[in-house]
Amino acid sequence: MNPYLATLLTFGIAVFFLRLMDFLAHRGWVESRLSRKLIHIGTGPIFVLCWLMYPDVPISRWLAALVPLVITAQFVLVGTGVMKDEAAVKAMSRTGDPREILRGPLFYGIVFVVVTLVYWKDSLIGIPALMMMCGGDGIADIVGRRVRSPKLPWSPEKSVAGSLSVFLGGWLLTMFIFAVYVWVGAFSGPVTRFLLPVTWIGLGAMLVESLPFKDVDNITLAVASILIGHIVF
Repeated sequence: MNPYLATLLTFGIAVFFLRLMDFLAHRGWVESRLSRKLIHIGTGPIFVLCWLMYPDVPISRWLAALVPLVITAQFVLVGTGVMKDEAAVKAMSRTGDPREILRGPLFYGIVFVVVTLVYWKDSLIGIPALMMMCGGDGIADIVGRRVRSPKLPWSPEKSVAGSLSVFLGGWLLTMFIFAVYVWVGAFSGPVTRFLLPVTWIGLGAMLVESLPFKDVDNITLAVASILIGHIVF
């Protein structure tokens, strides 16, 4: 596919998903905290699967990176109050304060831009890092608040169930993306060759996410997954 057309399609799909979550949250059909995490979980896999539309030419990664860059720029405008978007604030903030978008969602977008440019679709390292951030960190909050389990001694705000869900959610999402890439011929199979490396990355992501750091999980998870990825792949 023409890389410019692929970019337009990717941008259209991403915006449609974000606007859908904004609409559901604004109508009150999905609570703000849940819609925030659904955006966190769903945007990444959609974006990474859209990479498959791009041809193998140097400009593709730069055009693809424009999508999260433009969306992240919008986050900054909304978070600073330059742009008014009540639906987006409702969907991406915990308390309705637009400044919250300048933390987790902003870091999320920056990580996607950087990983897209540095690793792109021909690398086995970038995809697990993004999926651990999406599936791991995103699912951890949902499970941790709904499943009662002991708190972690070193992180009283985090639970055993939440930490285990980081591993399971990130692992499943990574293996799903790898399976699709193998199926379309983007990566050489079999998909079982990824099981052990992804397991090590998932364990590392789980340990890093369990640390008592606030609002920087999107960065720490991705960095840890990338470092482990360079070792296991």
